[in-house]
Amino acid sequence: MFSGENVEIQFDYDGPEREDILRCLNTLYSTREGSQPLDRNFGLNWEFIDKPLPVAQQEYSFEVIKKTREYEARVQVQEVKYVFDGMIGKMKPVITLTKGG
Repeated sequence: MFSGENVEIQFDYDGPEREDILRCLNTLYSTREGSQPLDRNFGLNWEFIDKPLPVAQQEYSFEVIKKTREYEARVQVQEVKYVFDGMIGKMKPVITLTKGG
């Protein structure tokens, strides 16, 4: 089962703005697209949740890259990996970020 919850965000650099970026991205990644009244594009499209695992991974990765580029220019997505928890049958996304340009 794929869940967009409990996303792990990692940085490949250190900087004073990390905490602010982390807060902003946690908000972005946990918001359903269309639920923000003044910006209906904010958040992730969650249509991937009920799709087969390889499709869900691909669509989630695409959404994360696209929305990070659009809403958080201070970083770029370097990699999106997935860690499986066989005990509860869920997959956790691990997003690695690099400094943006």
